[in-house]
Amino acid sequence: MSEDSPMSEDSPIQKEPRPIRRKAAKAKRGINSTSNTSKFLEKIARQSALRIEIDKKVQEDDRAMAIEFTKEREYVRKEREYQRKENEEKNDWETMAIDTSHMSPETKQYWKLERKAIMRRRLFRDDGPSNTDWLNDENP
Repeated sequence: MSEDSPMSEDSPIQKEPRPIRRKAAKAKRGINSTSNTSKFLEKIARQSALRIEIDKKVQEDDRAMAIEFTKEREYVRKEREYQRKENEEKNDWETMAIDTSHMSPETKQYWKLERKAIMRRRLFRDDGPSNTDWLNDENP
């Protein structure tokens, strides 16, 4: 029975497909592996693009957090400076208001020097020296 015979077409028995030979199997695997490789490479490219996008967002978030942290740190620094100045002013007022009439001469001298230091600090704050010779320690 040859394949061209009319009997092969009319035969009720189905022919099984021929098994794939070695060369055909290799060729088929090559097509599949190329397809799989290209799919794999596309997947890697997509993942890399997503990773880059995520990294950019993380960097932006990190920058924003660093800016906020810097602002917060500056705010805390200014608040501490304000508190320090406020406390210093309060202490200066208390020192200036001390009644020395009932104190010993040594204690009176100490508070007199403290008052002079406060006056110097306030008078020479930002404008540099002025003619306040009366604050010098040499003059009684």
